[in-house]
Amino acid sequence: MVNLFIANTDNDWFDFLSSQLDVPEANFWQPSGKGFHAIREGEILAFRLKSPRNKIGGFGILSSSSVYPLQIAWETFGPLNGAASYAALRDAIAPYRPGELVGPTTNIGCRILVEPVFFPPDLWIELPPSWAPNIMGGKRFSTEEEEGRDLWYRLQETAQILRSSLGVPGILTPAARFGKPTLITPRLGQRAFRFAVTEAYDRQCAISDGKVLPALDAAHIRPYADEGEHVTSNGILLRKDIHSVLDAGYVTIDTNYQFIVSNKVKEIFNNGNEYLRLHGKRIRLPKDKKDWPHPDFLRWHNKTRFEVVDKAPAVRR
Repeated sequence: MVNLFIANTDNDWFDFLSSQLDVPEANFWQPSGKGFHAIREGEILAFRLKSPRNKIGGFGILSSSSVYPLQIAWETFGPLNGAASYAALRDAIAPYRPGELVGPTTNIGCRILVEPVFFPPDLWIELPPSWAPNIMGGKRFSTEEEEGRDLWYRLQETAQILRSSLGVPGILTPAARFGKPTLITPRLGQRAFRFAVTEAYDRQCAISDGKVLPALDAAHIRPYADEGEHVTSNGILLRKDIHSVLDAGYVTIDTNYQFIVSNKVKEIFNNGNEYLRLHGKRIRLPKDKKDWPHPDFLRWHNKTRFEVVDKAPAVRR
């Protein structure tokens, strides 16, 4: 069974993002800082524009959902939070949190959407008959029922009309418009990748076990610039300094999921004990095996980054 969720959408958020030329992903934030479990990864979140519009203005594919400090949300998504600046985002949230000092550590709900579609006004869609004016956050619809199924097809067909008019390929094939509704595999961008990897590793460094979010990075094993992919199996959550030495090739992770450190760390920098003491440690792995580092990505890093450094000529001092 596939569900959709119609979410009450801030008109300023919608107008800001719909005016941008390229929005591959976005943070559909929730000011209360609560979790969101109404739909799953790969299901649709539709934008119900608030009064006086009262129409569906588009949708996105849910990639992940969690709660993050405001500063992390801004550092990750920037204007793709639907605001031109950190101050503008903070000011948009503040009215929903009366009596609170909204700042960098304020937690907000983050619903990460990929490939969002913003319809022009002439393509806005009428709300389903069962939608009630007093609905606060939104409402879930099942494609097992006629109303939900009809909404699914209307969203797909409208997106196809828009993309055809723009000459832009989309996530939907012609068959998907008329076939049975199915989950859509989210195509992660750089920002959605960061949040997906952070959640897969339970917000904890896979090597050092550190849990301070601002000090952690979602690292690509095979960099995107070197034909890597934005998929969780090509990612690992690391402390920022460990991420840096991984990218530089002084450390790697073998296919047994052990952390391997080159002696070049000591030889070149006359230091490196912080990393050498972790040599041979088995990394913490995600609960879901599909998120584990893929052996192909690990082998690429072992040979292309680590071996190049580890087998380099000795450094003369």
